[in-house]
Amino acid sequence: MLTIKALTKRFGDNTAVDAATIAVDKPTMIGVIGCSGAGKSTLLRMINRLSDASDGTITFEDEEITALKGAAKRHWQSRCAMIFQQFNLVPRMDVVSNVLHGTLNKRSTLATMFNLYPQSDIYQAIEILDRLGIAEQASKRAEALSGGQQQRVAIARALMQDPKIILADEPIASLDPMNAQVVMQSLRAIHEEDGRMVIANLHTLDTARRYCDRVIGMRDGRIVFDGTPAQLTTGVARDIYGAGSDFSEAATSTEIETLDRPEVREAEAYV
Repeated sequence: MLTIKALTKRFGDNTAVDAATIAVDKPTMIGVIGCSGAGKSTLLRMINRLSDASDGTITFEDEEITALKGAAKRHWQSRCAMIFQQFNLVPRMDVVSNVLHGTLNKRSTLATMFNLYPQSDIYQAIEILDRLGIAEQASKRAEALSGGQQQRVAIARALMQDPKIILADEPIASLDPMNAQVVMQSLRAIHEEDGRMVIANLHTLDTARRYCDRVIGMRDGRIVFDGTPAQLTTGVARDIYGAGSDFSEAATSTEIETLDRPEVREAEAYV
């Protein structure tokens, strides 16, 4: 389904991603973990073709993605949606219009200029917002929403593309634990209910263990772990983050306790 072979990205003398090789044979929810600067974001940007690889190949359903140009490249980017840590919404635009921006690659330049959308697309956008528990926010400006709500708008915009793959680059890094829970539950539901592949860069071990079927660990641009959450032991984590890193079990246990609070469990009803 998705095959990445010896994928490499160099910036001058610096190698951000070094010969990454990944094979995914079915829709899976994958967490990518590692220290800041490990190459996680660069890897996702290459998969989406926001950044070109220096070497290596990406193949999806027998199509070589690294070779795509022009309209074919844009079509791939509509099939492989990106969600960013900072949401990338238009702050002064209403929520439903932000969601409808997910259809831009399918619309004419004229329709884009005059902000013209088919009624069917508007209904679909509201249905997606309802699925994510924020349909009542549809007419509000994006800037009026909380961070967690804005990230769900960004997820809704991605779903408007009807993608085969959703790439989430640190989707919960700037959110409080309750909103982080809701966003991760949303991504998990999208994977399970829609059969979409989700690849998310994550900043905590427990988030990867809790939500992902497979975990990939990166260090200094290289993949140093690729396995199940059960295989992500403390020893393996030290290999990923470095022997001197402070990722104490106490800190991760606190996160679990926070996510198990009643108000957080209640928030799961929205997804």
